[in-house]
Amino acid sequence: MRAWLSVYLKGVFMGAADAVPGVSGGTIALITGIYERLVGAIAAFDPAVLADLPRAYDARARARIAETVRAMDVAFLAVLGAGVLTAIVGVTGVVAGVEESSPAVLFAFFFGLIAASAVVLWGEVRLDTRDERAAAIAGLVGAFLLAGESAGAAVPHAPPVLFVAGGIAISAMILPGVSGSLLLILMGQYVYMSNALHEFIAELVAIARGGALEAALGPAIAVASFVAGAAVGILTFARVVKWALATRRQVTLTFLVALMVGALRLPAARILTAEGAWPVERVAATVLAGLAGAVAVLLIDRYTDDLEYVDEDPAEPTPAPGTD
Repeated sequence: MRAWLSVYLKGVFMGAADAVPGVSGGTIALITGIYERLVGAIAAFDPAVLADLPRAYDARARARIAETVRAMDVAFLAVLGAGVLTAIVGVTGVVAGVEESSPAVLFAFFFGLIAASAVVLWGEVRLDTRDERAAAIAGLVGAFLLAGESAGAAVPHAPPVLFVAGGIAISAMILPGVSGSLLLILMGQYVYMSNALHEFIAELVAIARGGALEAALGPAIAVASFVAGAAVGILTFARVVKWALATRRQVTLTFLVALMVGALRLPAARILTAEGAWPVERVAATVLAGLAGAVAVLLIDRYTDDLEYVDEDPAEPTPAPGTD
C-alpha cells in the first residue's frame, strides 16, 4: 500500500502541474523517475485489442486482451491517473482564483517550479555532439516562442474545437517543459474547460440529489469532447516519445530539459507585467513564492525515485511501484 500510495502522490503532483499554466506534468514524471514507465505503458496500447473485447468468450481473444493489459501496466496507470484527476479537479479552481487576485505571486511559484526542475535534470544534458547541440537549441527556442504572450482572437468552444484542443494539450502534458495548460490558454480554452469541468461535477452532484439531467448536458458534451481528443492524442503521441527515447535517448533528454529552460519565459513575463504597486510586502511574497516552488521540486526529487528507473521489460518481474 505504501508503494501504491507513492504512485498516487506522484499522480497528484503531476495533475497539479498539468493544471498550472506554464508547468508540465511531464516535468514531474521525469524527475520522479516514472516518465519512461508512463510513456511505455501508454504506448503499449494496441487498438486491435478493441476488436477482441466483444469476443472475450474466446480463449485466444482473452489471451490477447490479458497481454495488452499486462503490457500497459494498467494498475500503475489507474493509480497514477486517480492522483492526476484528484489534483486537476482541486487545482484548476484554485489557480483561477489566485491568478485573479495575486498573479505575480502565483507565477513566481511557477517560475521556481520550472527553474528547479531544470536544475535537477541538468545532469542529463549533453552538448558533445552536433545533434545534441541542435536539440538543445531547438528545445530552448521552441519553448521560448511557445511560451510567449498570445493576443489571440476569441475562439469558439464547439465540440470539434474542444476535441482538437484536448489532443494538443494532452500531447504537451507528457512533454517535460511544455505546458498543456499553457497551450489551452493560447487556444482560448483554459478558462472555459476549467469552468465546464467544475460545472459538470456540480451537476452530477445535483443529479445524485434528484436534479434534472438536462442541466448537465452542456458541460457533459464539452468534457466528453475534450477527453476524447485527449485519449486519441496521448495514445498517438506517446508512441513518438517512446521511439525517440529508445533510439536517441541522450538527444531526446537534452531536448526535453532545454524545453524547460525556454518555458521560463511565460512565468517571468507574467511577473514583470503584473499590474499594481510593488511595496516591500508584495516583493517579499513574490520572492518567497518562487523559493517555495523551487523547494517543492527539490523535496520531490529528494524523496522519490531517480531518473534511472526504467521498466524496460514488463515481462520480467518489476520493482514495487515507487521504489528504486
